[in-house]
Formats: sequence, C-alpha cells, structure tokens
Amino acid sequence: MQTVTDAAALRAAVRAWRSQGHAIGFVPTMGNLHAGHHSLLRIARSRAERVVASVFVNPTQFGPNEDYARYPRTLAQDQAGLAAHGCDLLFAPDVATMYPSGPERTVTVSVPGVTATLEGAHRPGHFDGVATVVTKLLNLVQPDVAVFGQKDWQQLLVVKTLVRDLALPVQIVPGPTVREADGLALSSRNQYLSADERARAPAIHATLEWMRAQLRAGHPREVVEAAARGRLEQAGFAPDYAVVRRAEDLAEPAAGEDSGLIALIAARLGATRLIDNLPFDGL
Repeated sequence: MQTVTDAAALRAAVRAWRSQGHAIGFVPTMGNLHAGHHSLLRIARSRAERVVASVFVNPTQFGPNEDYARYPRTLAQDQAGLAAHGCDLLFAPDVATMYPSGPERTVTVSVPGVTATLEGAHRPGHFDGVATVVTKLLNLVQPDVAVFGQKDWQQLLVVKTLVRDLALPVQIVPGPTVREADGLALSSRNQYLSADERARAPAIHATLEWMRAQLRAGHPREVVEAAARGRLEQAGFAPDYAVVRRAEDLAEPAAGEDSGLIALIAARLGATRLIDNLPFDGL
C-alpha cells in the first residue's frame, strides 16, 4: 500500500490506474480504524479494481466544545489495518493541504433540508463541515464509488444529497453497521467509555429494537419516543433524541405511515456521545 500526503501524488496514482482501465473505490475516514471501517473497504474492493482510503480528522465538523483535540490519531496502526484489508493507497493530508486558506476562511458547502434536524440541530455547523470536506475529498480522489457507513445515517443522507445536487460523478454506496456481540455499534469513540459505561452502552441498540417492536405492535410514535428516552435515562444516558423518522429524508412520518421508517438515537454516556440507528424495513 502506498501512502501519500499531497494532492499531486494522489492524482498521479489515480491517473495511472485510470489509464489501465481500473475503476476507483474510495473510503473516507477520520482514522482510528476498526472492523467497521474495514468492512467498508471490502465493499469498495468488491466494486472497484483499486481502493483509496483517506485518514483526516476534519476540524470544521467539530464544534467548539467537542473532542477534536483528543480525537484519537493512530496513523501507523491505521496504515497496517488498511494494508491488511485491501487498500491500495492511503491519502493522509494535513490541515493545510485540505484548507489552504485555513479552516476559518474556507469555501463552505451547505446542504439544506436534511441537515436541519437531529444531529444538525444538536451540533450547529457540523454538517457544513462534513459536506465541505467530503466535497473536497471526492474532488481530489474522483472515485467511481465511495462507501459510507450507515451508522451515521444522517451523514449518509447529506452525502447523497450533495452528490446529487452538485452532479458529482460518483456512486455512493452504504455500508451496514458493524456491531459487537452485545449489539454496541463499533465506533472510535467507544474507547472513551469506562468499564461501567461500556457495560451500559448496549442499551442504545436494545432501545432501538424495543422502539421498532413497539411501533410494530401499533403503539403511537410519540408515546414510544418518550418512553425510549425514559429507558435511556434509567440506563444512565442523557439522550439528545430518540425518535422514529422516515428513512429517506428524516421527516416525521404521517399518521398511519408504516413503511420506510428508521429509529435514531443520540445520547451521552458520561463524557462520550454515542449515536446509532435501526432501519425498520417496513412494519
């Protein structure tokens, strides 16, 4: 596996592959990689002859009181994992490469609509940072296929929207959420959890499953959402939201709407904020 840090070397490698008729798959990451990221590489490899991954902790998607400074940076470990899971090239730029004018003066990509709720409401500016860095990365790599995990469902919708509206020539492919045996979704932030918090953390997935079962049993959505928040609080969480929405656009479902739904939770456990979701795939 080759590692490059500048745009010219990245584009030269991609250009050489394209001259050989190879399709390019891309997996953007913030590093500190785990089995969930590696599963995205396998999806990219199944759809393209060459696979590029990026590792970049993007400052513009972190709020002023969030964990940008302490977000784990484990490049050597990430390189080994990427090489072992079918990555051909790692793009590991610094902040100056991605933001030549500085993060505060960068051109910003904003995706209206789908960013106005849930994560967008609780983390103002977060999705502008996501949309901006993803647009930059897609322009730099120019892949045929890019793979994004479904654990960040709202982020996936944001990326799909910007690709459609900006007419970017790339197919966005979702990667299923990878979980621990007890249901906890894999996340780089899980390592922040204490032993006691780690034991409590699977309550998020259990609550999502409970919400789905309650909706299928015919209970009103608002009642289920309120009870889900209560369940999380009893388990030691401070929930930001526990809701059921339409999976395609995160709008509140109409009365009687019983297909294409998804349950989503964001909650703090101690100092760590965790998110997860569970598509219903019809009721």
